Amino acid sequence: MKMISKIAKTTLGLVLIGSSSVFAQSLADAKKAIDAEQYQKAKSMLKNLTTTQADKDENFFYLGWVYVKQDYSDSAKVAFNKGIAVNPKSGLNYAGLGAAAFIDKDRATATTNFNQAISLAGKNVKPFVYVGKAYLLPLTADGKVTKDDASAALAVLQKGKVVNPKDVELLVTIGDAYRSQVQSNEAYAAYSDAATLDPKNPNAKVATGVLWKFANNFDGAETQFKDALAIDPNFGPAYREWAETDLRWATTDPKMASEKVKQAADNYKKYLSLTDLSVESRMRYADFLIQAGDFKTLQVEATALSQAANSNSRVYRYLAYSAYENKDYPAGLTAINTWFQKAEPKRILPRDYLYKGRLEIASNQDSVGINTLKKALELDSTQTDVYSEIAKSLFRQKKYVQAGDAYRTATLKAGRSVKLTDYFYEGISYYYGYDVKLPNADTLIVRADSAFSYVMAKSPTTADAYLYRARVNELKDKDRNNIVGYAKPFYEKYIEVVLAKGAPDDKTKKALAESYAYLGTIYEFKEKDEVKAAENFNKAKENDPANKQAAAYFAKKTK
Repeated sequence: MKMISKIAKTTLGLVLIGSSSVFAQSLADAKKAIDAEQYQKAKSMLKNLTTTQADKDENFFYLGWVYVKQDYSDSAKVAFNKGIAVNPKSGLNYAGLGAAAFIDKDRATATTNFNQAISLAGKNVKPFVYVGKAYLLPLTADGKVTKDDASAALAVLQKGKVVNPKDVELLVTIGDAYRSQVQSNEAYAAYSDAATLDPKNPNAKVATGVLWKFANNFDGAETQFKDALAIDPNFGPAYREWAETDLRWATTDPKMASEKVKQAADNYKKYLSLTDLSVESRMRYADFLIQAGDFKTLQVEATALSQAANSNSRVYRYLAYSAYENKDYPAGLTAINTWFQKAEPKRILPRDYLYKGRLEIASNQDSVGINTLKKALELDSTQTDVYSEIAKSLFRQKKYVQAGDAYRTATLKAGRSVKLTDYFYEGISYYYGYDVKLPNADTLIVRADSAFSYVMAKSPTTADAYLYRARVNELKDKDRNNIVGYAKPFYEKYIEVVLAKGAPDDKTKKALAESYAYLGTIYEFKEKDEVKAAENFNKAKENDPANKQAAAYFAKKTK
């Protein structure tokens, strides 16, 4: 994504204020803090509740859920197991154990615990809700939920709806599951039902706003966020989603970009001011900066986070990403290696391998970097741009046939997002890799010719496509004394396209000389037309006095 350089720079100036207030000690207040993404506040309240009301398994569940939201699965499991120790039939805490296993990518354990949670739920709808929420936890770098997981969530949530069709949290979660499947009408109906049942619930309003955001109905989304803030002016997630909507708006509508980028920064600043400015909320801000493409600010924020006393090792991911994008390759390579050393294997994302490979290649470790990029592709084959990066590195190493194969894969995998430059470099790679001694030499010519043909068809004014297609076809004429002239129409077209663009530069003049010299050869040996042969060789000499073919022709004629 194009870098947006003015995102929330003033956010870094926010003062981290330690709260000295005494929190209310009810579970309802703790749940409200969780909804508002005030996780440190919620944890303080819940830790107190698990001491003062140690016989209530719900207290342990919601403490564990906070840890799930913060991606601390081990701490979450401790809390959930304590809840089960208090109440062995606590469906909620089994749902929590399933969620912890789910984010650890231990599907078998997750399923076992989810099934146990549902079997113990009885008339309590909340285990259904939180099993559904667990399936909707984003496990990928782009924050998307897989279709299968969304379907699994819906299956459980619909069972919960039979238990209690009027549970607002259940209905919002059903809407989220439908939204993950891009079933907008069904999602809207669920959110509307939730808002009707509880008009003072800001979650339903924010969820509807997010739905409109993905439909690019930005005005409608803003209205929903404003409605949520009218209900609760301190509901931080409304500002966060508003900020992310502004960012999408900016990238969708260039005319609004400047205004919406500034508004995104302001809204994210408000969001952070309404949270507890914990390391976790600041890391979420870092995720926002990645989405925004503001890697300069990200590097500053990640550096500050790395110096915090209770810093999370995930900060090295942000340091690596931002350093690469800012061309600070030594710092980036150190950071990504540190992240791989510190992180559990299950925490490593395909995108981490992508940046590691890029940093290795940028640090002249091409072979290692290519293998790392291949690992990224093994984990996420949808990252079709990676094939181009592998090809580019192979080309730089002069492994031309391998580069051509990689570019060919890139063009085959890219679908509608295919890049003409990939086709062009596919052709060049096969051309440079051609060796008549290779067993597949003829195949290389065919593939190169096909790649340049595609570029010519899609971009008829790309002169170099004609030039290289001519050179490829010239390889077919192995005997100058019995020349066929396969390259003739392409050299002629190259000359036509170039001259239509005006006065050529010195590099183009040499290519023109090459073209005229080839045509001169055709007229001399095939057409037996000495007038046209001389005419073309003269043009070759005019464009490049050092052209060897032209010099040889005139030297022969003077004997």
